[in-house]
Parts: sequence; structure tokens; C-alpha cells
Amino acid sequence: MLRFIAMILMATPVAAQEFPTRGGDEIFDTNATRDVIVEKSHEFYDGGVSFYSISVDYSYTYPDGGRAFGRYELGEDGVVCTFFRHGFERCDLYVQDARGLVLITQDSDRFLVR
Repeated sequence: MLRFIAMILMATPVAAQEFPTRGGDEIFDTNATRDVIVEKSHEFYDGGVSFYSISVDYSYTYPDGGRAFGRYELGEDGVVCTFFRHGFERCDLYVQDARGLVLITQDSDRFLVR
């Protein structure tokens, strides 16, 4: 638990405007992001599935069945930062576009949710 708290305190805040959004993207605020992700499974087109629990636990199931676990933090601007148990961390932004719900990574990758 202390390690998790230390990671949160050391994490660099990421603002929603730092993500490569496109015209037509609807950016959610914190409450809307919470409504969209918490206690819901999101399956991506590669077969991976993410799940954000109400207790801030996170899991990702890879297409081959492997799993990664961690905890997440939801920022005031709707950015979701995930801290994996194996030490990796990343922040993502969910937006709504004409096709549906999309996860945008800091690396500019866009993943459409099924």
C-alpha cells in the first residue's frame, strides 16, 4: 500500500490537453469518465479487456488470456492513470467520437472500444 501511495505522489500529473485529441472528440470530465469506465468491462478490437473496479483495482486481460493487475487513479480532468503491479505505469484519456468510445494513450495510440 505504501508503494502505491508513493507512486501516486511521484507521478507526474498529465492534463487532458496533453493527449492528441481530434476534432469531434468529446472529452469527458471526471464524473463522466467515472460513469463510462468504473465497474464496466471494455473489450478492444484486439481482444484485450480492461476493467476498472469501484475499489480502484484495475485488471487487463490479454487476448491470449494472460492478465496484468494494478490500481488506477482518476484525475480531475478525466485522465486515468494506471499503476501496474509489475512497475509499469501509464495515463490514458477516454473520449467519445463518431465511432464510439475511444481510449487515447500518451503515445498517440487510439483504441476503439467494442
